[in-house]
Formats: sequence, C-alpha cells, structure tokens
Amino acid sequence: MIFSKLMHALREALYLLGRPARRARARRGLVIQAYRGCGTAERVLLIGRVFRQSSGRTARGSWDLWGNLRDVARRLMRRSVPGATVRGSFYGAETLVETDADGYFHLEIAPATPLPEGRLWHTLDLALEGPQGAEAVADVFVPPAQARFAVVSDIDDTVMHTGVANKVAMMWRLFVQDAESRTAFPGVSVLYRAFHAGPGGTEANPMLYVSRAPWGIYDILDTFFRRHRIPVGPILFLREWGITWRSPLPRRAEDHKREVIERMMALYPKLPFILIGDSGQHDPEVYADIVAEHGDRVLAVYIRDVSPGHAGRASEIGRLGAAIREAGSHLVLAADTVTMAEDAAARGWLPAGTAEAVRRRIAGLPRRGTRIPEDELGSGPAAPASMLGQREYDRTAVPEDHS
Repeated sequence: MIFSKLMHALREALYLLGRPARRARARRGLVIQAYRGCGTAERVLLIGRVFRQSSGRTARGSWDLWGNLRDVARRLMRRSVPGATVRGSFYGAETLVETDADGYFHLEIAPATPLPEGRLWHTLDLALEGPQGAEAVADVFVPPAQARFAVVSDIDDTVMHTGVANKVAMMWRLFVQDAESRTAFPGVSVLYRAFHAGPGGTEANPMLYVSRAPWGIYDILDTFFRRHRIPVGPILFLREWGITWRSPLPRRAEDHKREVIERMMALYPKLPFILIGDSGQHDPEVYADIVAEHGDRVLAVYIRDVSPGHAGRASEIGRLGAAIREAGSHLVLAADTVTMAEDAAARGWLPAGTAEAVRRRIAGLPRRGTRIPEDELGSGPAAPASMLGQREYDRTAVPEDHS
C-alpha cells in the first residue's frame, strides 16, 4: 500500500516537473516562457524568460516513467539566454525588451486600441527577434470596471503550510498527503474566492500572490492552487532570487514584497488594497511600512497568527497594529480563516454568508488520511449563491496552455 502510494506520487511529481519542458514551443532550441501578466485598459505588465532547451519526444502521460525522466532532464539542462530581444504585441501596440543576465525580461506595454468588453483574460503575443525567433502567447488579466479592490496575499504560512521553497516537501504534500487541512489552511479556498468575487459576486477583484520561492516552482504552486480551488487565475507573482557570484545569497524577501506591492499600487491607482500575510516572517513590518506611505489606499491588513505561543511577537504586531490604525487602516491578527472572513464580511467586502460558508467548509473537512475528491476541494457546502463558484470561475481562468 505504502509502496504503491509512493510510486504514484513519484510518477505524478515527475509528470509535473517535466510539464514546462513538454509545453515549451521551441524553435531551433530557443524557448520563450511567459508567466501570467496583469494590468489595466491603459497598460499591462508581464514577466517571462528566454532559454535554450533540447528537443525530443515528450512523455505521453504520468505513467510514462522514462518519458517523464527525459522531460525533467531537458528542463534541468535548460540554459538562459541573456541579451535576447523579445517583441511584445498587444492590441495594435508593439514594444521591444531585452533579457537580463538570467534570461528574464520585464515587459510593459500600452494597448493602441480599446480592449474588448466582457473579457477578463487577454492574449499578448511574444516573439524573439532574429532568424531563430521563437514565439509564445501570454495570458494577461485585466479586471473589469466593477472591481472594488485588489488583494495582495503571501503564500507560505498564509495560504498553505510552510515549505513553499522546498520542492521535495511541496511534492510530498501535493501527491502523498491527502487532506486539505495538511496543505492549504482550512477554509482559505472559500475566503479567497469570496474576495475575488466581491460583495456583488461578479467583481473579479485582482488577486496578487507573492512568494519567497523562485520562478522554478511556478508550476508546482499553480497545480496546488488549482487542486484546492484557490483563485490562481489572476496573478501568481514569484521572485527572482538574484543570486550571483558576487552576491551568493538571495536578496531579502521583504525587499521583494515591498517592491511588488508598490508596483501593483502604481498599476492599479484607482483601487484600494487588502494585504494578507502571516506573523512568522516580515509581513507585519512590510505591510506597516506600506500603510505608513499609502494609508488611504489600504483597506485592511490581515495577519494569520502562526506563532501563538510567542507573546513577544504578538506584542510587536500589536504595536504595528496601533501605528496602522493611526495611519488610517486597521490590522487583524487572526487565529484562523474564520476570523478574517468575519471582519471582511462585517466591513462589506465579501458576499453575505461568507463567514458561515468558511465555518461549514472547515467543519466538513474529512478526517486525517481520507481523500478529498478534486471536484469538492474548496467548494463550501453553504457558499453564497452570489459567489463565483468553480464552474463560473473556470470561464474566467486562463487556459492550461496554448499548444
């Protein structure tokens, strides 16, 4: 039984790890990998990477062990392409960007024509300049006019239990451990879908995720979010570790998080923000700095208490909370997801009945060791009718790929 379970986990993990190599649309060995972008009707932002990858037959399924091993090997043998010129085309506008020393590019473009109405996701065409020009299609999320706020959420120890930067631990949790309560925090899927839906149920508020993990774990997190019915669709921001021979350590995560939030506030100047994090890292300090500079634009700061036994840390967060209140916002140190839902619902940011839906979802979780059917993950038994359910949300989610 255990051996069979481990073999299944191994096959699934290899299939997932090799997915980027299978999806890559290589042209003469060159590949453009585009991550989901976001923006407004005025401008959009996108991050991507250019690399070389060997060609070959890809795996035919998770059962194809040798094919998956080949795909993983091709992914591990990728080589970044610095100094490459990438052309982006978006609704009549074009721009050129150059990849950095690690092969990454940051593209910003303003559409030349109005975006079509009634669509949340738009496609942006990418092409590598030169005779070996590879091509790719990127997905970009643009919230509708009725969006009321944007949510910035940490991932590790906020959405899921710690271990996001550890690929082995993440694979174990995805394919060996069963219950949602042992991976995602109980009720978080219901709460985040409610934030995305907004009190009206169809607002499609931007959900911006920030992680201390590198881009290489993007597909693992994407799979985790989809399995747990957490709104992965809008944005999944990850950081470049910035490791060089002169600076062998990754840059500080708090610097990255602050930069991302500042960039998103500039991108969505008309939207207020809700910031969600945990007590174990630097989230309260980073969010307090943001509120000090943009107090009128931060509706609330929600901090998941993952260190309840540390009275000193609670005292520190209490002092930060007082400063945040003085700056015009407020901080909630939450012991669980229900506490966040109750506060947000009382302030009119969630559909009616969300807090009760979170409670029922938590109460309905199976006991340790039992399997949650994937079509039931994150679907609270008493979710409000106005909330975007998974089937409705799937219509706005980005496609799996463009192959």
